[in-house]
Amino acid sequence: MNLFDALILGIIQGLTEFLPISSSGHLVITQKLLGLSAPGLHLEVWLHMGTLVAVLVYFRRRIYTVAQAILFRPSAPEPEKNRRLFWAVVIGTIPAGVIGLSLKGYFEKAFDSPEFASLMLMVTGIILLLTRLAVNRQKPLTMARGLAIGCAQAVAILPGISRSGTTISGAMFLGMDPSLAAEFSFLLAVPAIGGAFLLDTLSSGTELIASGTRIEYVVGALVSFIVGLLAIHYLLKIVATGRFYLFGLYCLVAGAISFLVMY
Repeated sequence: MNLFDALILGIIQGLTEFLPISSSGHLVITQKLLGLSAPGLHLEVWLHMGTLVAVLVYFRRRIYTVAQAILFRPSAPEPEKNRRLFWAVVIGTIPAGVIGLSLKGYFEKAFDSPEFASLMLMVTGIILLLTRLAVNRQKPLTMARGLAIGCAQAVAILPGISRSGTTISGAMFLGMDPSLAAEFSFLLAVPAIGGAFLLDTLSSGTELIASGTRIEYVVGALVSFIVGLLAIHYLLKIVATGRFYLFGLYCLVAGAISFLVMY
């Protein structure tokens, strides 16, 4: 792993974590096509931390209002709505946590197959294209819908299946407004990425923290943070204009080409 590898992987992570084109799938495929060194557990965690901080910074005001509502502050705006959002995020996090921990070995093996990631990227493309048929019925975010979207997030543990793509698509299929669907998807990423970082920290001890002193890891995390901020801003605009489904075309083409090249 060198500085160039970290830079490229940071850009890929920042773009694909939030754009609905699968960060895990692109990392697996790009490493194979370009001959990049595998990031390893520590760098991968720091790349994800960069995108986690990007979410926290971009949605800082929204997160603050939710915190006010949870703490029952009198000045909290729309307290019921924000408390409902908080509990929807909590409930929506459970499926990925349960499945990820119970099937960890299987998912790790899946990451060794660029061909499998390519096929799953095409599956993501089909899901995104189907959102063209979704009807915006202005459905509110409820606990049941939060759980259903969380189940979609659990499927996205597979390389090539986009987390943001499946969660936003799932919310749209449930009749939610696309902008609300995107916001919930990004907020749902906070415990998912944060929880993974905590588990890796506990299993790696001080090694993971110490790895943050390496210049490659610092660059990778910083790049993923900056690119992640731009990706969030761009995707929200795309969702608002009703062109979210177009990412499906990219996923189909990219998945098909990468599969043919590596098969």
